[in-house]
Amino acid sequence: MFATIRSLPVEIRQYLIVTGNYWAFTLTDGALRMLVVLHFHQLGYSPLAIAMLFIFYEFFGVVTNLVGGYLGARLGLNRTMNIGLGLQVAALLMLLVPSAWLTVPWVMAAQAVSGIAKDLNKMSAKSSVKMLVAKGEEGRLYKYIALLTGSKNALKGAGFFLGGALLALLGFQGAIGLMAALLSLVWLMSIIKLKQDLGKAKNKPKFSELFSKSRAINILSAARMCLFAARDVWFVVALPVYLASQFGWDHYAVGGFLALWVIGYGAVQSVAPRLTGKASGVVPDGRTALWWACGLTLIPAVIALLMTANYAAEYSQAALLLGLLMFGAVFAVNSSLHSYLIVSYASDDGVSLDVGFYYMANAMGRLLGTLLSGWVYQQFGLIACLWISAGLLGTTALISIGLPRR
Repeated sequence: MFATIRSLPVEIRQYLIVTGNYWAFTLTDGALRMLVVLHFHQLGYSPLAIAMLFIFYEFFGVVTNLVGGYLGARLGLNRTMNIGLGLQVAALLMLLVPSAWLTVPWVMAAQAVSGIAKDLNKMSAKSSVKMLVAKGEEGRLYKYIALLTGSKNALKGAGFFLGGALLALLGFQGAIGLMAALLSLVWLMSIIKLKQDLGKAKNKPKFSELFSKSRAINILSAARMCLFAARDVWFVVALPVYLASQFGWDHYAVGGFLALWVIGYGAVQSVAPRLTGKASGVVPDGRTALWWACGLTLIPAVIALLMTANYAAEYSQAALLLGLLMFGAVFAVNSSLHSYLIVSYASDDGVSLDVGFYYMANAMGRLLGTLLSGWVYQQFGLIACLWISAGLLGTTALISIGLPRR
């Protein structure tokens, strides 16, 4: 097998290393998210308090994407990716302290380090693909981005299940220690094998060039911010807490269901090119993103209406779970379209600047969604979270009208 890998073109080998790094990181990131949510819910923390644990995670994601794109263009994407892997190991080690030290400020600080790590890793992985695909091969670029994004989300789902299972089997600290050890091995391998000048800009960018001057990228970034706020407003805190408190599901059930949801979501992302017309030679554009955003807007509104009727508890549960599956499938196509469009719109020299700016908007959407998920659920319940999600998706569709056609 190793002989076969060595015989592959260097671009494919580098793509496999980047993808492997992204996979390993994503597995630990998903597991850590579920570990923190379930562990602190078990300790009696309120939904808003649990959401606050992730505030620095999301806030530093905003900063990291903006500055990380600049660093990637100046230092090379291999260095920013390896820095991200190393920081994730550090974040996990911070949580290995005695239980008495796991106060809210300490966990928030560890999550801040993890947030920086995650967005350095993601920005580096997505930008690297642009450098490994020949210019003009838009269909191949879309395919590679869809495979990278879809496989990442499938593994994030596996991480959710892994987090719930490890919490039940090994406890909080045992699970954290195992993940830190395994990710350290991946980090060392990446330092040795990843190409040294990947993605480094020929003309060193100035710090003043952090903000994109492209109208298409600015519009797409605004749409992305609303899209991910619409997902996280009910998915990050409200949904797992609702499943545990209202349906009486245990850690295995909550982690397992959300894992299957994200795995399915990732699988749909991987085949998104076929769903959006690539099989017939059509490469998507702004119009495609608009129509898929319109379709997604309807789903949380319909779920909220069915749950409001609440004529029987079992039907309310079925409406939520089936609606969640439909939402995941359509959201996956929207996300995959956006991921392709940003890499396609980005300039060839210093691609990480444009991609970093875009994922800064993505992180702002997650930050907004996380805050709303804890507060709105605690004050008004899950149905209110779903209505806010529908409103944010409607805004995504309106913004998408401005995206360029082919």
